[in-house]
Amino acid sequence: MGDHTTGLQLRSLLKSSGELELSLVEVPTPTPGPDEILVRVEGTPINPSDLGLLLGAADMSTAKAADGKVTAQVPAPFMKMMAARLDESMPVGNEGAGTVIAAGDSPAAQALIGRKVAILGGAMYSQYRVVKAADALPLPADASAADGASCFVNPLTALSMVEVMRLEGHKALVHTAAASNLGQMLNKICLKDGVPLVNIVRSAEQAKILKDIGAKYVVDSTSPNFIAELTDALAETGATLAFDAIGGGKLAGQILAAMEAAINRTATVYSRYGSAVHKQVYIYGGLNTGPTEFNRAFGMMWGIGGWLLTPFLMKLGPEGIQRLRQRVVDELKTTFASHYTAEISLAEALQLDVIARYNAKTTGEKYLINPAKGL
Repeated sequence: MGDHTTGLQLRSLLKSSGELELSLVEVPTPTPGPDEILVRVEGTPINPSDLGLLLGAADMSTAKAADGKVTAQVPAPFMKMMAARLDESMPVGNEGAGTVIAAGDSPAAQALIGRKVAILGGAMYSQYRVVKAADALPLPADASAADGASCFVNPLTALSMVEVMRLEGHKALVHTAAASNLGQMLNKICLKDGVPLVNIVRSAEQAKILKDIGAKYVVDSTSPNFIAELTDALAETGATLAFDAIGGGKLAGQILAAMEAAINRTATVYSRYGSAVHKQVYIYGGLNTGPTEFNRAFGMMWGIGGWLLTPFLMKLGPEGIQRLRQRVVDELKTTFASHYTAEISLAEALQLDVIARYNAKTTGEKYLINPAKGL
């Protein structure tokens, strides 16, 4: 290992010329302040939110590798959206886990030396990371860095979906792209907490993944009877809140229309304004980056909005966040277990064939970078 005064960090640079450049840069490791810890990063996942920053709308079919760097072209229409990050070399990686190898002199920091911790701190595709001791989540003694690497983004998002449901007065949930790592976690939470959940998937294989972990309501959007099957599941569960990872296309509108149809099955009085029940779809992802299309066949009591984890957690406040974090630690190897397709080194993360695999965003596939691998 040698000393840790410097370490490699994966960087993404979008040049104003329209070229994306990925590289590994040797960066100095900061000395931990009194209330800080130095973590050797041993596991950090490639989440969709990380890919957005890493590849920055580049057309990866144009990617080339040379001199340890990867370059690719960004189509001109996307450059406007990327204006804020032009010509700035950016570190990547929202979350991860590793071993505390040094600490500042405060008792809280010193107590973590030798412990495995999880971090949500950005710049995690790095060999070393200095963070505040208070921001690190100590992992159970029997947990590996891989166990704790995905402690924050997916678990807290899935738990927050159930929190939103309760806070906004709904009694059941709908989730799209539901066989994802996050979708599987959401099913485990809902089964444990007795929350009815309607899962929308895009293939029989995805439906099977969910059925195998006990999901009751799974609807395949490629089925010829999709709308009828969705409406039946909504009528049975009473779900009036959906979280949509797809974003573009017709699905958000189809969900709202099916919710209205399900409610109207029990309506005793006709209203030309539709039902008096509020129906809400929150778009939290962009698997389809095209326009969101909907026909307003669902009355006037509805909403489509965007939803992000961090602003919601700010609203929830420190006590709420601590309650959710504690649940993740308590159920780390059960409800919140993540499964990885492959563990790759920082250097492997810059190989074109590996990029093509993790950028495919295949359902049920997830890649873990281990910056300590190959040292």
